Amino acid sequence: MLKELCLINGTSGREKAVRDYIVSKIPADCEYEIDRLGNVICHKKGRNRAKNKVMLSAHMDEVGFIITYICDDGMLKFHNVGGIDERVVFGRSVTLESGARGVIGSKAFHQLEGDEQDTLPKIADMYIDIGAKNKKEAEKYVNLGDAAYFDSEYTEFGEGFVKAKAIDDRAGCMILLEMLNCELEYDAEICFVVQEEIGTRGSAVAAFSVAPDYAIVLESTTASDIAGVSGNKKVCVLGEGAVVSFMDRGTVYDNELYKRAFEIAKENNIKVQTKTVVAGGNDAAAIHKSGAGVRTVAVSVPTRYIHSASCVAKLEDIDSVRKLAFRLAEDFANA
Repeated sequence: MLKELCLINGTSGREKAVRDYIVSKIPADCEYEIDRLGNVICHKKGRNRAKNKVMLSAHMDEVGFIITYICDDGMLKFHNVGGIDERVVFGRSVTLESGARGVIGSKAFHQLEGDEQDTLPKIADMYIDIGAKNKKEAEKYVNLGDAAYFDSEYTEFGEGFVKAKAIDDRAGCMILLEMLNCELEYDAEICFVVQEEIGTRGSAVAAFSVAPDYAIVLESTTASDIAGVSGNKKVCVLGEGAVVSFMDRGTVYDNELYKRAFEIAKENNIKVQTKTVVAGGNDAAAIHKSGAGVRTVAVSVPTRYIHSASCVAKLEDIDSVRKLAFRLAEDFANA
């Protein structure tokens, strides 16, 4: 299921194919609705009625690109959708909504002059080459406002590693689909939300609709456990389990829930670790401020090279996130 989800294309505002896949996996006995923004909100019945309403959330969208202009020579100008570092863009193969393929290019190295050789080209200076000889030919394959996606295969390698685009946050979507398709102890509101990558917009709408007491956000977060990085700068480490945050740029997390996550992990022999740098953000930023306030915790998959064509995660960490999410949902439902 993770492979199938990662290979589907769906940037912010273009989540339909991802949503269609998710809806196809919702069991017949589970009630769900699709709201005006495109969120999928599922009402999962458990063996027992929950004392508290618990919302579990993962976002369907991925980072990508949007076509902004077609040049006379057939090259396509574009803008990033979501936060993407220029260093992971130049030279990449991409797929357009039409299915046409292209390569992201810019001025060749031997044509650079002076300081240009020491700096990366900005996205504004790049273009997508689809092999069209002129604007008229390019218009057969693309319209302004069309999306473009990293062209990337799903690969398993090493001892339990996986490489793909969109692990952020298709891993979270997979876990929630697993929850929908098994028997839960208590009722849960399971939400697949849109437009996280451009400002946590879908989750704000979903949380307003659900009006939960507690929320569990399933995410992916940056791991820098690579050569030359030490101590807290690693942020988190692949193979060390689910990542629980105490603070990021959008949320100061409920301290009691943060501590409770570690207690539950210890009680159930689940690997867990702390995100050691205050950076980034996720749908918790919108959810915890919804309505009269929502007690919220974020549980993330540690992921190298996030927001690129080659995100790398470890399957055992995804499993740790799954196990912790199940246990937290039970705990919060009857807190």
